[in-house]
Formats: sequence, C-alpha cells, structure tokens
Amino acid sequence: MTPQETSDIFDKLNRQYPGWDKPSALPTRFVLVESEAYCRRLATSHYENFPLIAWLLPRELRQPFFNVYAYCRTSDDLADNLNDRELATRMLSQRRDELARCWAGEEMTHPVFVALQRTAREFELPREPFDNLLTAFEQDQRVTSYNTFDELLGYCRNSANPVGRIVLRLCRCDDERSVELSDSVCTGLQLANFWQDVARDADIGRTYLPLEDCDRFGYSRSDLAGRITNAAFVELMRFEVERAREMLSAVRELAPRLRGRLQVVIELFGEGGLRICDRVAGIGYRVWEQRPVVTKWDAAGLLLKCLSRALGRKVAA
Repeated sequence: MTPQETSDIFDKLNRQYPGWDKPSALPTRFVLVESEAYCRRLATSHYENFPLIAWLLPRELRQPFFNVYAYCRTSDDLADNLNDRELATRMLSQRRDELARCWAGEEMTHPVFVALQRTAREFELPREPFDNLLTAFEQDQRVTSYNTFDELLGYCRNSANPVGRIVLRLCRCDDERSVELSDSVCTGLQLANFWQDVARDADIGRTYLPLEDCDRFGYSRSDLAGRITNAAFVELMRFEVERAREMLSAVRELAPRLRGRLQVVIELFGEGGLRICDRVAGIGYRVWEQRPVVTKWDAAGLLLKCLSRALGRKVAA
C-alpha cells in the first residue's frame, strides 16, 4: 500500500470517527458529556437496529450499551477497513495500550475511552472481554482459514462470546449458567453470520468453513476456491447451519433469566440468528449465488414474537 493510499484510508475513517486513530491528535480532552454523545451518535448511525434496541432497554442501560458498542465498532473497523494487515496490527496494538491505560484509571483523551472508562467503573466490568475482542481482530490479520471446527470455536471465544459476557455484566445477570448459555448463543450467532456471508468473506480472502468439514462431505479445495455449488456443498452447509441453530436455541433458556424488557433484547439477538439460519435454508443453502437476508418484516415479526413470549412468562409468573 502506498503512503497516499494509507493517507486516503485514514482520511475516510477520520471523517466517520474524528480522532479515532490517534488520541494524542485530539486538541483537548473530551469531557464525559461530549464523549457519551459521540458514542450515542456512532451507535445509532452505524447499526440500523440500535434505535429499536435502545427503546427496549431500561433508560439507565442505554448509554452504557452505546459506550460498549462504540468500543467494539471502532475496534472492528481498525481490523477490517485499513486494507493493510501490518498497519491494522499496529493500530490494534495501540488500542490495546489505550485499553490498559483506561483500566488503570489514567486520564483518557479519546471519546470512546472517556465514556467506556466511566461505564467500566460503574459496572465493575472486567478488562478481559475487551482484550479478547482485540485478540480476535488481530487473529483476522494472520489467519484466513480454519482446519477444524475446534479452531473456529477458539476464534469465536474471542470474537463473539466476550460481547455476550459484557452485556450480561451490564444487565447484572452474569452468573455461571447465564454465561454458559450466552456463550452458546453468541457463538451460534457468529456462525450464522459466517454462513450468511460465505461469499462476502471469500471476497476478502477469508473462509470460515472448517476444512475438516469440507473433507467430510467431499467438498474439495478446488470446489471451495471456485465457489462451486454442488450436492456436497449443500450438505456441508446444511450441517453447519443446523449446528449453529442448535447453539442458538440456548436463548430460550437464557432470556427468562433476565428481568423485564431485557428478556426481549436478548431473545431478539438469538431469534435473529435463528432467522438467518431459516433464510440460508430457504435458498437451498446456495450462498455462493445469493446472500440470504433478514428483512424489516422479519424483524417486526421477531419483535412481536419476543414481546409475546415475555408477556406470557410474566403472566405465568
């Protein structure tokens, strides 16, 4: 990558997230109110379902969720938007240093860390899940395929499960069983997203289909490289989707463990993953040719279903 190309990428990202990459470049320290407004704008403008999620959340949890989302979003962008793996690795290392300073109680300048620091103190958030996310993003710079399903699960333990653990801590429901169920749901959702985006990931040189599973169903390396849809691929995808669906079903036990509207929020994520599985199956697992999508009508139907279940549990109690 040329210096000019690198500069162009930084200019683009700075227009989206002013000062996101170099905290020292910020002229003054962001005060808390400004920092939280920054995180709120980022969350509501970069994730189309966040306004709905925010409406469902208890008021006291909305800003903490925005702050955590802002950290996850900007860290993910460091990993995926630079188009230079060495540069991304260096930037992620810098972010890890900022994370350490944040948890050490040092004065922060970057708005995401100013806001996150207060949330971490208020909810006594452990640093480990935030560090683990960076580990996954760093792994994306080095690893482009997985030989075994166990290797893929290891990646999900850093890329997906930490988010669920942070959310449970914010909801003050991070007992051992809830964490176990959350890990299952988060891994299942990550897998569902992988099977939805098989073609998109291939476009950037990544495949998350375990090679041992390809071998098991007779889907050759040349078939994979050529994006061939054949009987072996359909059976491979059917197997992977059902495995994700089984993990996602843990949401049915997890949701009732939370209070009030939080049940609906958590169940929406799990049901959204299950609907992705339905959509992949609905196109005959032909994800090379068509990306299955969850529509707004799907989302509305899932919301009504989750609200109905929550009300039913309340009445039964």
